[in-house]
Amino acid sequence: MSYEQLRLGNQICFPLYIASRLFVREYQPYLEALELTYPQYLVLLVLWETDALTVGEIAEKLLLNTNTITPLLKRMESQGLINRQRSGQDERKVIVHLSDKGKSLQSAAANIPEQFVSGLLSEAMGIEDLKRLKDTLTILIDQLSAVDSDVS
Repeated sequence: MSYEQLRLGNQICFPLYIASRLFVREYQPYLEALELTYPQYLVLLVLWETDALTVGEIAEKLLLNTNTITPLLKRMESQGLINRQRSGQDERKVIVHLSDKGKSLQSAAANIPEQFVSGLLSEAMGIEDLKRLKDTLTILIDQLSAVDSDVS
């Protein structure tokens, strides 16, 4: 038996994994200038969209477990990027707010997506290709999330 299905080049997961790693690597110079890690940037993106979310809501938007995001939020609070406080209505919930420093980073980060995308554009890949890729990945994420929630 040749096990063609086990060849690295036949795996869909491998190019997705490598692309994800390379994307994060390409973001690093932009984020280092703001003293942010990529996961911190993602949390800030969520909070810049809607401030004052619970830890669970942030985790849900980022498709992470709360036990994964809690240490990240603690580090962000110690850096002065966010504030966490217990909900007055439900002691079990922690509300995350942007600090003034976290809010001010929004304007500093505003040009990152455009700079990043312009660095990707080439004869081989145009803006429409990137839009289609994003749409396709969104469909894939939705499908995989649905499968994951069916299993849970």
